[in-house]
Amino acid sequence: MPETMTFAGLRIAYDERVLAPRTWTALQAEWAADVLDEAPDGPVLELCSGAGQIGLLAISRRPRRLVCVDDSAVACSYARRNAEAAGLGDLVEVRERDLAHAAAPDERFALVLADPPWVPTADTDRHPADPPEAIDGGPDGLDVARACLRVAAPLLLPGASVLLQLGTREQADTLAAQLTDLVLTEVRQGEGGVVVLLGAG
Repeated sequence: MPETMTFAGLRIAYDERVLAPRTWTALQAEWAADVLDEAPDGPVLELCSGAGQIGLLAISRRPRRLVCVDDSAVACSYARRNAEAAGLGDLVEVRERDLAHAAAPDERFALVLADPPWVPTADTDRHPADPPEAIDGGPDGLDVARACLRVAAPLLLPGASVLLQLGTREQADTLAAQLTDLVLTEVRQGEGGVVVLLGAG
């Protein structure tokens, strides 16, 4: 049975098969809206989009075309439903795909958003209400985040950025030390995690 919640003014539908929206993650969407003020012309790409609330909130503030990508058919169904409910359906394309096929090689984006699973595998049992596949980020919680950045880096327009959600500043520092094509420029702390801003290296 679908549930609904208010996410910074948007009504977002989801169910137990989809990661429930976290209100603190509106930080990522609001920051995205600010980034888009200075971003080049072009669409927004949201990886691991789930029910779509982060990307939808961002483009409700700064209208742009949005491409949502998730490998869950259920999540994609809710993302489409939530886009229509927000009056943003004409701006949103939802793709049910794995990360490797998120975009065509010649597509370019003004901003890439990503909310990957970032809970270390050994800690997933601490979150019994969450679908395991929606939170399991591998041994250090960064496997999917790394995959998102590998996908994002070649798809950025000149002057474009990536906003990535993680669990901790320690994860952000670990990831920053491993980057080659992107540079971490800022970290913002939220109630339930962090959001990091990255640009081309």
